[in-house]
Amino acid sequence: MPGPWYHAQVPGTAAGAIRAIDGAAAARAAKTDAVDWWFVTDVCGDGPGPWRLEFDGLASHAEVWAGDDLVLSSESMFVPAAVELASRPGTVTLAIRFPSLDAALRRRRPRGRWRSSLVSAQGLRWIRTSLLGRAPVFGGVPAPVGPWRAARLHDGAAPVLSDRHVVTTVEDGAGVLDLAVRVHRSAGPAPVVRLGDLTVDATIVDSGPGAEEVRAHLRVPDVRLWWPHTHGIPVTYPLSVVLGEHVVDLGAVGFRTVCAARGDGGFRLSVNGVDVYCRGAVWTPVDPVGLGGRDQTRATLERVVGAGLNMVRVPGTAVYEDAAFWDDCAELGVMVWQDAMLSTFDPPDDQPFLDLLTAEVEAVLRPLSGNPALTVFSGGSETEQQPAMLGLAVPHMTAVHDVIPAVVGRTAPGVVPVSSSPTSPPGGDALATHVGTGIAHYFGVGGYRLPPSDVRQARVRFAAECLAFSIPPSDAAIEAEFGSLAAAGHHPRWKAAVPRDNGASWDFEDVRDHYVRTLFGEEPSTVRWSDPERYLALGRAAVCEVFAATLGFWRRPDSGCDGALVLALRDLEPGAGWGLLDSDGRPKAPWFVMRRMSLPVAVLLAEDGLDGLRIDAVNDSDHTVVGELRVQVHTRTGARAFDVTEPVTLAGHAARRWSLDTVLGRFTDATHVHRFGPRGYESVTVTLSSEDGVVAESVHLVGGPARALERTVGLTAVARQAAPGDWVVDVGTDGAAQYVHLELRGFEPADSWFHLPPGGARIVPVRRTGTADAVTGHVRALNSVAVTPVVQVCT
Repeated sequence: MPGPWYHAQVPGTAAGAIRAIDGAAAARAAKTDAVDWWFVTDVCGDGPGPWRLEFDGLASHAEVWAGDDLVLSSESMFVPAAVELASRPGTVTLAIRFPSLDAALRRRRPRGRWRSSLVSAQGLRWIRTSLLGRAPVFGGVPAPVGPWRAARLHDGAAPVLSDRHVVTTVEDGAGVLDLAVRVHRSAGPAPVVRLGDLTVDATIVDSGPGAEEVRAHLRVPDVRLWWPHTHGIPVTYPLSVVLGEHVVDLGAVGFRTVCAARGDGGFRLSVNGVDVYCRGAVWTPVDPVGLGGRDQTRATLERVVGAGLNMVRVPGTAVYEDAAFWDDCAELGVMVWQDAMLSTFDPPDDQPFLDLLTAEVEAVLRPLSGNPALTVFSGGSETEQQPAMLGLAVPHMTAVHDVIPAVVGRTAPGVVPVSSSPTSPPGGDALATHVGTGIAHYFGVGGYRLPPSDVRQARVRFAAECLAFSIPPSDAAIEAEFGSLAAAGHHPRWKAAVPRDNGASWDFEDVRDHYVRTLFGEEPSTVRWSDPERYLALGRAAVCEVFAATLGFWRRPDSGCDGALVLALRDLEPGAGWGLLDSDGRPKAPWFVMRRMSLPVAVLLAEDGLDGLRIDAVNDSDHTVVGELRVQVHTRTGARAFDVTEPVTLAGHAARRWSLDTVLGRFTDATHVHRFGPRGYESVTVTLSSEDGVVAESVHLVGGPARALERTVGLTAVARQAAPGDWVVDVGTDGAAQYVHLELRGFEPADSWFHLPPGGARIVPVRRTGTADAVTGHVRALNSVAVTPVVQVCT
C-alpha cells in the first residue's frame, strides 16, 4: 500500500521531508531503505527544446520518468546524471523512483575477500552509496534516500556548463593555469576567459551538436600564493568564461605547491616549500538527515579557522561535500583530505563497478580542479587496514591501487595521492595497523585505554584519525534535549547516541569512564549515582587531560609527528558523540584545549622527566614575533616564588625550546620529579608577549590531575562591556583553579576549560548566541565545590 505524501525540498532526502512535517524523532525512526520512494513534481515543458535535465546526485539507485517515459537510470549516489528531453507541450510530470535498497541487497553477488566490520550487509560493497544510517556506529541517523543534490531543467536559452577541468601550477614565481570546459549553447561569439584582472581569448577545440569544448592558457606573473590560514594568506582568484552576454562562473582557483615527504617512513606535507603541521578533525555532515545546511557548513568552517585548525578530512564512510563547502575551504585557508567512499569494504574488481568508480572520482575531482584546498586524496577509510586487522595479507586492490591513483594523477596532478587511510609507507614491510610509520589511525590513547604516556612510545608520524571519545555536550544542551543531567550515562536515548564499534561489548562512554578512574582516582559509576553534574564534569576533564597530553606532545617540533586529525569534528545527533562540536555546532570541552594547542602561535608546557618542565614556543605564521617570555612560578601557599622575563625573537615558520630551570637560572625541581621532600610548587605560567599584547599563554598545574576537592578556590566572574555590544567576562581566582569552565545563558565564551594559577585572572570574550541583553550564568572549577555566579557591572 502506498504511504502518505510529504512536501519535499530538493535538494534533500526522504528523511528530511519527514523531519519537516513530523519532527526529528520521526525522521530518525524512518526505515528509509526498506521501501520504494517516489519524488514527483510538475514542470512546464513548453518551448522549442531540447530541454536538458540534470541531477547532481541521486541517492542511491534511481529511475527518472518524464510522463510515461523512463528517461534516465542512475546506479550511483555520487555520479551526476543528465538527459536531453524533446520539446513537450504544456505541463509534464517528472517522477524519480528510488527502489528499496534492502531489496537490492537481497540479490546474490560474489563475496569479498573479507567482511567489513562496520556493517552486517556485506552486499553494500557493490553499491555506490553512503554508509550514513547503514553502519551502527552512526547511531540513529537515517539512511539518505532522494535527490540529495541540485536538480535543474535548462531550456537552451542560456549556455550550460557540463564539464570543467583546471590545472594550476607555479613556475618561477608565476602562476600557470590551463582550462578546459565543455559548454552547451547555440552559436555565439567567441569565448573569453577571465582570471582575476586578467582576460584572454579562449579557443574552441572541439564542437559537437550544441556543445563546445573551450580551452585557455593563462600566466600570472608574480602570483600571490595560496596558504593554509595558519601559515599565510589563502589567496584565490575568481575564474569565469564570458560567452557573449552570459558569464559562466567557474569558481575560485588558487596557486600553491604541495608535496609529501615519505622517505623516512613518515608523512610530512609541505605547502609552497614550507613544512606544515596539520591539525584538525574528521569532517561529518552538518545536516546528516537532509544533507543540506549551507549556513551551518560555513559557520563550522569558520570555527575551524578560529580554533587554529588547518585541515579537515572527509572520510570514506560519509558523503562528498558540495561546491559551497570547497569554496569556503579555499577562501578560509582550510586544507582538505578527501577519501574515496570505499570505507572498509573489499572493492570489487568487476569492470562495471570499476567504471562506475572511475566516473565517481572524476565527478568529484574535475569540478574541484584548481581549488587549492584539496590537498590529499585517499583511496578510502581503513580499506587496507581492515584485511590486516583480520589477519590477512593486504591484497592488490585494482580500485585502490590502480584506478583511483590514475584518475587523481590525470585530473588533479597538484594533489597528494594516498592509497588509503591508514596506510604503511611505500616499499616497506610495515602493516597498515602499525602506528609508528606511515599514516596511522591512532587510538592507543582512547579506544584501547592506554595511558597518556603511550603517545611518547607510539611515535606516531601522522594520525589521520585519533582521540575518539564519547564527549558530553554542555549541561544546558543535555537538559534541553534529555530533560535532566540524570539521563547521562544510562538512559536509552542517551546511550543510543554514544558511539560503539559494531559487535563490541563496550562503548566509548566506557572508555571515558576508564580515564576518569585512572586520572582522577574517582569511581565514575559512584559519582554518577550521587552527583550527575560532577560525573559529567569529570568526564569532560578526563578528555581534556588526554587531549592536552597527546596534542601537546605531537605539536612539539621534535615529536616526529606531522599531523593529527581528531575523530570527529561534529556530532551527528544530540548526545555524547565523538564530536568536538555538538550536533548544533557548539563547542564541547576539549575543543577549547585543542584550540590552545593549535593556534598559529602557541606556548606548550609539559613535564619532561628528570629534565623538569619543558617550554616550547611555536610560530607557524609568516611573521616574526619580537617580544618577551615571562615565566611565573607559584608555591602551594599561593606565593609567587619566581617571576622572570627574557627577550625573545621567534621567527616565522619556526620554534624555540627552553627548560624551566634554564629560564630561572637554577635547579628547582618544580615538577617534583626528584621527590626531595614535599611538593613545594603549585603552578607554572608562561606568557609570550609582543608590543601588541599577549600572543600566547599556558598554565601548568604541578602535581597531576587528581587534586583535592576544596570547598572554594575563590573564583570571581564579572561581565562587562569592553566596547559597545562586545562583552567579556573577567574571571579571577584566589587559589589554583583546575579546568575553569563557563556556563552562560545566551552567550558563548571564546575560552573555557582552562587552568588558573593562584591569584590568576583571565579576560574571556563572549559572543551573543541568543536574545539575552545581559550575560548571566556561572563559573566553576573542577577542584571546587562552590559555584560562582556571573555578576554584571555597568560601564
